[in-house]
Amino acid sequence: MSAVNTARRYLATEIYRSSTVVLLALVGLFTFFSLVDDLDDVGRGGFTLYHLFILELFALPTRVYDILPIGLLIGSILALAGLAQRHELVILRVSGVSGMRLLGMLWVVTIPVVVLALLVAELLTPAAEIKLNEARLRYTGSTGSSSGMLRSGYWFKESTPTGERMINVAGLQSSGGAVGITLYEFNQGRALSSVVQAESATFETGHLALRNATINTVSPDAESALDEGRRATAPSVTVTKQAQMSVPTSLTPELLFARVLTPERMSFANLVNYIRYLSSNHLVAERQVVAIWRKVIYPFTLLAMVTIAAPLGFMQTRRGGVGVKVFVGILLGVAFFMLNQLSLNVGMLNRWPAWLTAVGPNAMAMAGGLGAMLALEYGSRLPWRRRVGA
Repeated sequence: MSAVNTARRYLATEIYRSSTVVLLALVGLFTFFSLVDDLDDVGRGGFTLYHLFILELFALPTRVYDILPIGLLIGSILALAGLAQRHELVILRVSGVSGMRLLGMLWVVTIPVVVLALLVAELLTPAAEIKLNEARLRYTGSTGSSSGMLRSGYWFKESTPTGERMINVAGLQSSGGAVGITLYEFNQGRALSSVVQAESATFETGHLALRNATINTVSPDAESALDEGRRATAPSVTVTKQAQMSVPTSLTPELLFARVLTPERMSFANLVNYIRYLSSNHLVAERQVVAIWRKVIYPFTLLAMVTIAAPLGFMQTRRGGVGVKVFVGILLGVAFFMLNQLSLNVGMLNRWPAWLTAVGPNAMAMAGGLGAMLALEYGSRLPWRRRVGA
């Protein structure tokens, strides 16, 4: 048993080393491309090269999380191909370790990587994305094209004791506040009862503190007077102003920034809370549900990448072995990434079940890797292979 543990530790050391090198290379390459792409913004409105480096620094955790599966795939292929070239895998096989048992070792080796990825996804990535958006707001005045901002700003909907409320936020502040707030209050009959406009607002516990608010109150008699074609007994709209105004609301800074962040960048807990908020206000939460499934299936993605790498690494090649294997691994990684994105987009368009768009590409990758591994391990025992050999 100690020999198996020693072999597992040796495999882990080789895979971790190769995957770290590959991951650093890929992250550096994509960061360089991003820097070059954003260099045109330097010098506009006080945006400097230092600001660009700060934005790229905050984008690193998200980039690592996105590239980790491909980095693990290529790193595992490199490590296993090196072991195969040095005939160390042959020694393990001769000592009685089967190919499927080696695959089991690789799955065990992947567990620490899964734990690290979950920590990055739940702790580093959401915090870094919020800091990134805050810095982007501070330096450029916008949160980027990936945010959920329309030309009219951000829109929210919530239920109130008297009906419904629509909230429009023209812009966000890096401190977590908002500017250009407009509240549209509707009664139970979905008739407009008031419009509140404020220059700025901050969030308190269960309340929205408005500053320099203008309240336009619609008379209850106005709608019936218009329908009956008669003159209203009271002014249709009454305008009042308040320097400070507090409005009870279920909207929080977390929900506000959840509207800015893409669902895949949110933590699991915040994503669940945001889905509950959307569902309680009868809003579409399909994209967020898909993001939940993708977070759940992410550890399975890492296992699938190692499973694909196993047969490629175990194959004995005489000429150009490592280079060919790495090239094939890059092709498979790119193909998996494209299939994943295609599944997301096609699934959203055709309203496929959320679990199918998340599980489908990973199940195909795992099935392909297991099939190749079984063919490599037991291929010579298959009936048609024996007939060909005869």
